Amino acid sequence: MPPADAQHPADSLPPNPDPHSAVSAAHSAPGSAASCSPTCTPLSDAACGSPISREAIGAEEAAALAHTLKAIADPTRLRLISMVAAHTDSEACVCDLTRPLGLSQGTVSHHLKVLVDARIFARTKRGTWAYYRLVPGALAAVAGLVVTV
Repeated sequence: MPPADAQHPADSLPPNPDPHSAVSAAHSAPGSAASCSPTCTPLSDAACGSPISREAIGAEEAAALAHTLKAIADPTRLRLISMVAAHTDSEACVCDLTRPLGLSQGTVSHHLKVLVDARIFARTKRGTWAYYRLVPGALAAVAGLVVTV
C-alpha cells in the first residue's frame, strides 16, 4: 500500500487545458459571432464574422436530401444503382437483378421501391415484370447538392 502522502502520477501533470478555450477566445474576440449585438444576423451584419458567399441549405431541402441519401446509403441499393446503370439505356428488369444480388425477389423489390420513392429510379410495368431505370439527372442532382452543402 502506498504511503498516505504519496502523490498519484497524474497529480504532477500540468492542468488539462480547456479544449474549448481556444474556441471561446475566438468567439469573444472583437468582430466574432459572440461579440455581435443581439440584432446581428449572419446575412445582415458583415461585422459579425466572415462574410457569407452563398445561402446555406434550407430545412426542407436538407430533409429531402437526407431522405435521398438514406435511400442510397445502403450497399444493396448502391449495387442496384450500379447494375441498372450498367444495362443498356440504364434500364433493367427486376428478374435480371435478383440473381446477381443473391437475395429474394421480395427483398430486391423492397430496395427498388425505396429507390423509386427517393426518385432515383422510375418503374414501368410490362406484362408481369417491372422494369427500373435511372431517372435522368437524379444522381447528378444529388451529387450537386452534396457538394454545395
